[in-house]
Amino acid sequence: MSQPTERNRLDGEASPYLQQHADNPVNWQPWGDEAFERAREHDVPVFVSIGYSSCHWCHVMAEESFEDESVAGVVNESFVPIKVDREERPDVDSTFMTVCQLVTGGGGWPLSAWCTPEGKPFYVGTYFPPEPRQNHPGFRGLCERIADSWSDPEQREEMKRRADQWAESARDELESVPTPEAVGSDGEDTASPPGDDLLDTAAAAALRGYDEEHGGFGSGGAKFPMPGRIDLLMRAYAGRGRDALLSAATGTLDGMANGGMYDQIGGGFHRYAVDRQWTVPHFEKMLYDNAELPMAYLDGYRLAGDPAYARVASESLAFLDRELRHEGGAFFSTLDARSRPPEGRRGDDTGDSDEDEDVEGAFYVWTPEEVDAVLDEPAASLAKERYGIRSGGNFERGTTVPTIAASVEELAADRDRSPDEVREALTAARTALFDAREERPRPARDEKVLAAWNGRAISAFARAGDTLGEPYAEIAREALDFCRERLYDAESETGALARRWLDGDVRGPGYLDDYAFVARGALDVYAATGDPEPLGFALELADALVDEFYDADDGTIYFTRDRDADGTPDDDAGPLIARPQEFTDRSTPSSLGVAAETLALLDGFRTDGELREIAERVVTTHADRIRGSPLEHASLVRAANVVETGGIEVTIAADEVPDDWRETLGERYLPGALVAPRPATEDGLDEWLDRLDMTAAPPIWADRGATDGEPTAYVCEGFTCSPPRTDLDAALEWLETREGSA
Repeated sequence: MSQPTERNRLDGEASPYLQQHADNPVNWQPWGDEAFERAREHDVPVFVSIGYSSCHWCHVMAEESFEDESVAGVVNESFVPIKVDREERPDVDSTFMTVCQLVTGGGGWPLSAWCTPEGKPFYVGTYFPPEPRQNHPGFRGLCERIADSWSDPEQREEMKRRADQWAESARDELESVPTPEAVGSDGEDTASPPGDDLLDTAAAAALRGYDEEHGGFGSGGAKFPMPGRIDLLMRAYAGRGRDALLSAATGTLDGMANGGMYDQIGGGFHRYAVDRQWTVPHFEKMLYDNAELPMAYLDGYRLAGDPAYARVASESLAFLDRELRHEGGAFFSTLDARSRPPEGRRGDDTGDSDEDEDVEGAFYVWTPEEVDAVLDEPAASLAKERYGIRSGGNFERGTTVPTIAASVEELAADRDRSPDEVREALTAARTALFDAREERPRPARDEKVLAAWNGRAISAFARAGDTLGEPYAEIAREALDFCRERLYDAESETGALARRWLDGDVRGPGYLDDYAFVARGALDVYAATGDPEPLGFALELADALVDEFYDADDGTIYFTRDRDADGTPDDDAGPLIARPQEFTDRSTPSSLGVAAETLALLDGFRTDGELREIAERVVTTHADRIRGSPLEHASLVRAANVVETGGIEVTIAADEVPDDWRETLGERYLPGALVAPRPATEDGLDEWLDRLDMTAAPPIWADRGATDGEPTAYVCEGFTCSPPRTDLDAALEWLETREGSA
């Protein structure tokens, strides 16, 4: 029997993850119509393997199975094997992951699926070991059994029936919108928005799942960062003043910041912790975590006043700037979890006998001897006690993941020194350890520039400047300019945003998260800089988002374009069994929720009210889903809240926002507030309107000029506004009085 595919075709792909597999003996094909056509021609199933470049278990399965000649022979003879970078094709990943979760009750990467030549999966799972282990079938044996079953006509028919059922279930889950009965025959909504108690309901659910001993949510197994839940707790506390809500939020921030999930030496967060105590992480560092979490810590600082939260945010953003920033201003995607061990750990009795073998966490962990080689006493003992670095360690091969094992006060008391002296000594020790660590072999970096993830980083940097007193807004602006110049085609009919840039190679078209996250980032840059150009870009993206992803008949915003419409944007998109919507917050916020919230906020800069109507329609369409599980839909809850209340708006009429006003805004906890600078005079505003191609002043600017030439603030909430104030504190006091009487 001839092989369906003649060779591994990944050598022509730019994705670092696909390049990792370009030398496998498996004849991998990129996702696309051609691969599925090959499967139809040879009448064989398709094996789809989905992962990403820094995925630990993806590496393991590759080393155990995909690099094995005998296993590759089975795969090549019986299937058309396809490799997918989930970060480049989130639509494919979402569809197959939904099937996996529906069928197995779980998911993860690598995601493994066997499907018909029409792209419908009939067997799914995640990591498979090379041989049977702990109720997991061995990969080679599983491939042989699936191939044998496909060759049997009766079993093949059963596989096809199963594939049809699973595809239908996935469509039901991903494309779910209310039945037509929920909308009147004249097209008018008969349903209503979810209501104004969602925030309290969601926060109460988060509180029930809070781990009071270690922080975070859940008390068994791995702990994941859930910034959306922290945000809901803080917002609910600000509205209700219930101490338990704030304690849960700060307890989670403390748990993450003091554990091994946070890089105690270099700053920034690893992906998640494998244990309840936040001690041992999966060591990959993702752009999105280090964008989302600093925003949560900044809000924690504003609300609780703990300077440690500002430090964590600052160090995490510094990590992004230092290690994931392209020279042109945008941000790369990930750092791998694995790297070669330092020279002192190679070939010794720890078992690392292969100097070329990458080891998980090797760059980040320490032994007492390694600390002693960098620091003299008493600094070495101080650092080891502070970070819990001891013989035997808390990780593999006798190494230690640094955590905050002793407080500054405890260390000071033990040594009869002042806390300030200990703090100063620790700062010097940490700097020395960081410098020494920089000499180690570094983890690989995935240098894809993804529009969506950059959008979140842009928001993080834009929101940080006023709080941290650093020029972060300029970093945000440079990243936004990169996306606009290299990922955006302003000459297309609606303005086309591509998904990925990699060393000049652009892959697209973009998905909903690309449009929604970059639009929100552009809005945040405008708020942080007072420059109307990013605002104009945000409005352009909003129009394109509506044109490409909003379905007025269904009342929702899909994650992908309508492939049945004329002019399919990608002729080699491959078969997709569903047009997904992204309802829930996962590693990143729900693109549907961020899109709806961003449209509602941008509506203030429009005179037709269309964007708010669409946002209201979306949250109304999904009202039952949001009410049923608000905690899982944090971004949609925030969007519903903006639709219901109008949110907080701070319009500032000034030629330049005063520095002390910026400082005040950076220190105040104003959840979801939209800061909207405008020129002081009507002549200046007319110039802006010309630049933005607006025929009339939008509501958020109209009739809100400066008073007596002084910078003037207008603060609005609940569609009601304060009188103009030339004292920002006085304007914000109006807001506090309003909240107190609510």
